[in-house]
Amino acid sequence: MNFLTKYKYYLSLHAVIFLWGFTGILGRLITIPSSNIVWLRMLIALLGLVVFMVLTRRSFYTGNLNKVKYLITGVITAGHWILFFEALKVSNVSITLTTLASTSLFVAFLEPFFFKRKIIPYEILLGAGTLVGLAVIFQAETDYSWGIFLALGSAVLAAVFGTVNGIFVKNDRPTLITAYEMLGGVLGISVYYLVTGGFQGFEMPTNMDWIWLLILGLVCTSLAFVVSIEVMKELSPFTVSMSINMEPIYAILFALLIFKQDEFMSPLFYVGAVIVMGMIFLNGYFKRKARLKGEKVPLH
Repeated sequence: MNFLTKYKYYLSLHAVIFLWGFTGILGRLITIPSSNIVWLRMLIALLGLVVFMVLTRRSFYTGNLNKVKYLITGVITAGHWILFFEALKVSNVSITLTTLASTSLFVAFLEPFFFKRKIIPYEILLGAGTLVGLAVIFQAETDYSWGIFLALGSAVLAAVFGTVNGIFVKNDRPTLITAYEMLGGVLGISVYYLVTGGFQGFEMPTNMDWIWLLILGLVCTSLAFVVSIEVMKELSPFTVSMSINMEPIYAILFALLIFKQDEFMSPLFYVGAVIVMGMIFLNGYFKRKARLKGEKVPLH
């Protein structure tokens, strides 16, 4: 792969990461309730993926047991997004995205169970460091404590579906898995609405909400997903996983530009944020060293 081609793929990857980070901005801009946002997002993303699979003549077939697994995972994904958007509404982008970065901590504890591997000692230490950073943030921003708790819950669910997807992708194509997961989320929220009467009080989006939702569902979800799969053909999974750690940084910077005063936190918050981000990048550094030595280590 020549320099220009590699540069194009790197640029595409960071464009995708920016789109994922921009999700937080859209969550603040869309005015309807969080569960409505997620139901519409997953429905729009599902339709986008179905169109993509039809145009590229990809099969929708998979085993019945796989379908059940993917649909259940879709419900977990929906829960993750609902907590994420609710955290954005009760706090802000900086708080939510920084706390959500703790997903790597929870993955470190889940992976040994799912992949039957030993716990790596430095992951425990880095996890403890992440908790220290989160404790500093919590202490600095007590007014946003509920948003921090919601974002932590979102991080736990993200770690669960991210880990099981690492197993699923060995057996099926990512587009197929994601399509069923989007369907699972739509069905899960629909059942909840039917039981609670949520459809009767469903708050319809405004004209601007529809624009943001279409961007969220088609651009930040379906398109970003397809491009992220494409870049993995040329860039290593480790490069991709490390680059994704830039997502909260991109999101916080753009949130500061767009929402200005609403996103300015106390100095102690940024101390905690630096600790959390530092643990994430140290994790990548240690794994890179292990790979250079020829050791087998997980990507997270």
